[in-house]
Amino acid sequence: MGHSQAEKAQSHERILDEAARQIREGGLESVSVGGLMKSVNLTHGGFYGHFDSRSDLIAQALKRALTDSRTNSRASMDAARPVTFTTLVKRYLSPSHRDAKGTGCAIASLATDVGRADERARAIMEEHIESFVARVAATLQGDSDSDKQALVAVSAMIGALALSRAITDTKRSDEVLRTVRDSLIESIGNDA
Repeated sequence: MGHSQAEKAQSHERILDEAARQIREGGLESVSVGGLMKSVNLTHGGFYGHFDSRSDLIAQALKRALTDSRTNSRASMDAARPVTFTTLVKRYLSPSHRDAKGTGCAIASLATDVGRADERARAIMEEHIESFVARVAATLQGDSDSDKQALVAVSAMIGALALSRAITDTKRSDEVLRTVRDSLIESIGNDA
């Protein structure tokens, strides 16, 4: 790779990283091409050397945001201990995760935006949702209904996290997290 190709690749990564950050914090519509390019010290005109369209940028940045979210989640787990349903639910439905809007679960942050987006963005989100469901199902130790239980758990966790982030009263927000967390562990958990 020549020097200019390496620089272009580095610029592309900077653009994607910044767009993913903006999407996670402000939603899909928060990204303007001009503002994004300015924030990474590149010209607006250079955008089309990296992306076919704004839609292409949004799809790639969404994928980056979701992948980063999954990577952050896995990195926060203790690699020496197996991930159980209870530990996964407790970590996901915690005040620290609620407060980590920029680095926490991007599914909870972006699901409603993506529901109104184009098919490409929805397909990217769907892949990550299915991966999350499979990850939760794997913690259910082979129960015959593990996929259905995981789907219920994932839906409840994403919904509770999204609601807790929308509630301004910290005590009530904590109550949402605690109530759903305890309910899931009691009704689905098999590793207590």
